[in-house]
Amino acid sequence: MTAITLVQGDITRQQVDAIVNAANSSLLGGGGVDGAIHRRGGPGILEACRELRASHYAEGLPTGRAAATTAGELDARWVIHTVGPVWSGTEDRSALLVSCYREALRVAADLGAKTVAFPAISTGIYGWPMDDGARIAVRTVREAVADPVEEVRFVLFDHYAYGEFAEALAAEGPEAPPG
Repeated sequence: MTAITLVQGDITRQQVDAIVNAANSSLLGGGGVDGAIHRRGGPGILEACRELRASHYAEGLPTGRAAATTAGELDARWVIHTVGPVWSGTEDRSALLVSCYREALRVAADLGAKTVAFPAISTGIYGWPMDDGARIAVRTVREAVADPVEEVRFVLFDHYAYGEFAEALAAEGPEAPPG
């Protein structure tokens, strides 16, 4: 059974197999989680992202997709980059947010990752309401997790995000079904 855990803290300080990056489509770094991962992970991540742009994603990584690179100087083996949707009050983009979590887990499983750390994708500068983002994240991870992933860790930056994810996890139940 895959464990789903919550941690309030800095995702760049997690000791896991894979850290999921809430990236922008350029894959070249940015603000928030993306900028923190690039800064702490060092130039190896940017170099690997440039290689992805040159080989597979010349137009950038599409929203809802995921791709892996080295983790550089982070205490992880890989960074899985995924581009979350910008929240809209007039258009339902939740399927794209679901896809971010599903695709990141698929990539993690393909890599053989046993532990995966996720941020709250799209809930920062992209404006997704934290309560809805937490509900989508927890539900999707419960449904999509697959072997060999043993632990999915949501790493939340502040007390508010942690609280919303704790509520979502309590509503869904603490454990994911077998992978």
